[in-house]
Amino acid sequence: MPWIQREIQLPAVGQGCHLITREIVAALPELNQFKIGLLHIFLQHTSASLTLNENADSDVPADLQRVLDSLASEDFPYYHTIEGRDDMPAHVKTSLTGCSLTIPIGDGRLRLGTWQGIFLWEHRRRASRRRLVLTVQGETE
Repeated sequence: MPWIQREIQLPAVGQGCHLITREIVAALPELNQFKIGLLHIFLQHTSASLTLNENADSDVPADLQRVLDSLASEDFPYYHTIEGRDDMPAHVKTSLTGCSLTIPIGDGRLRLGTWQGIFLWEHRRRASRRRLVLTVQGETE
């Protein structure tokens, strides 16, 4: 079974959910050779996360952001404040949402549902570029 592993770097973006499905697929042109497999996506950061969610209505990521902001408010009396008011809430949000996804591959494409997209969920207001490790395992044609 072939394995592919690639690291990509995403540009810095503002706080919120950012659709990155195209960037991931573009980084893996070999996907079309896999008849079955898995893509594992790992984000190498602790103040952003990955999520799989609806990519058709922009109200969905906006509402998700509002809910998560209410769960991990900047007004909570955190001990860890040296990196700014948004840093500790970002760590909480990452712990709640996660830094990796596994997506099935079939017939040369990601087997996402009709309305599903892969999102980078940036939790910091002033973030840096984000690194992802993409690992593909499966059977090729």
